[in-house]
Amino acid sequence: MHPALPQPWSDISRTDARAVRGVLTDIDDTLTTAGAITPDALQALADLRAAGVPVLAITGRPMGWSRSFAMEWPIDAIVAENGAVGLFRQADALRVEYDQADAVRDANALRLQAAAARILSEVPGATLAQDSAGRVTDLAIDHSEFAHLNADQIEHVLGVMRAAGMTATVSSIHINAWFGTHHKLSGARWMAKRLHGVDLDADLARWVYVGDSTNDQMMFGHFPLSVGVANLMAFKSQLVVWPAFITQGERGAGFAEVARTLLAARA
Repeated sequence: MHPALPQPWSDISRTDARAVRGVLTDIDDTLTTAGAITPDALQALADLRAAGVPVLAITGRPMGWSRSFAMEWPIDAIVAENGAVGLFRQADALRVEYDQADAVRDANALRLQAAAARILSEVPGATLAQDSAGRVTDLAIDHSEFAHLNADQIEHVLGVMRAAGMTATVSSIHINAWFGTHHKLSGARWMAKRLHGVDLDADLARWVYVGDSTNDQMMFGHFPLSVGVANLMAFKSQLVVWPAFITQGERGAGFAEVARTLLAARA
C-alpha cells in the first residue's frame, strides 16, 4: 500500500523504469480524453508494442464496447467488466473468454436485472449507463458521463447494490456492480498468465499500473510501480490508497508520459 502522497513520475529511477516488462492500464480518463483515445496515447501504445512491452487494459467498460478496441488498438488484451471478460486477438480474429461459467452468468443475469430495476425505482435521477446493452456480467449506473448524480445519490446507489449482495465500485464516469469475486486485480492476473505465462504476484516490480480514479485503489496498493495520471487529483478527498507516482499530464497525455519514460530507460 502507498499511504503517502505520490511522487512525480519523473522521479522514478532509471533502473526501476528499465526493469519494467509490461504495463497494465485503466481506459476511461487514463488512456482516453473526453471519451476518445488521443493521438499521443495511441502512439504511446504503438511505441510500447514496437519495443516489446505488452499492454493489458483493465476496465469497467462492457464486453460489447470493448470488442472493436481490442481488435484495433495496439494492445495485447482488454479485460472488461472489472475482471470478468477477456478480449484479445488470436489468429487475426477476436477471442472472448469469461471468468464465470455460462450457467453462473445466466443465473446472475436475472439478478442483475432485478438489481437494476430496484435502483431505478428507489434512487431519483439514476439511469443506466448508455453502454449497458453491451454488458454481460455487471450493472453500470451513469454518474458523470452523460448524466450527473451528486454524492448523496451515488451513496444511495452504492447502498442498494451492496444490500443486494453485489461488489460495487465507482469509476470516473460510472457506478459498477456485479455478483462474484472477480475484480481488476484478478482480471489482470488471469490475462497476464493466459497470454504471457506471467505470475503477476511474483513479478510485481516489473509491471506498471496506470489509473485515474477511486476504483483503481486496489491496483495502486498492489503494484509498487503504480501511477496516477494527473486528473486523479480530482478524487484526492476520496482516496485512501494513493499510487506511488503521479504524472504531470492528465488522461491520455499522462499515459503517454508514462510510456516515454519507460521507453527512454530502455534506449
